[in-house]
Amino acid sequence: MRLARRANQTADGRTEEDISVAKKEETAAVAKENAISRYFRESRGELRKVTWPTRDEAWRLTLIVLGVTFAFAIFLWGVDALFSTMIRQAINLILGL
Repeated sequence: MRLARRANQTADGRTEEDISVAKKEETAAVAKENAISRYFRESRGELRKVTWPTRDEAWRLTLIVLGVTFAFAIFLWGVDALFSTMIRQAINLILGL
């Protein structure tokens, strides 16, 4: 009389755990071999999902960035000039130059 198989064994005698381990090893080997190609493939897929601005929109946003940059540069120049003058006057007052 043949012994009954265990509940977690397949027809070829391997357990489900053995199959699971084999699949994990197979997946790990594939992942290591194709890591760079998978990175580029996924990056390309993500770039396809991007909603790119129109040419007019890009120009408008570029001009806004340049305008804000110029305004902030002028502001920083003013603050720098103010503090330079204040420090120079404080040194002159303390040292009597």
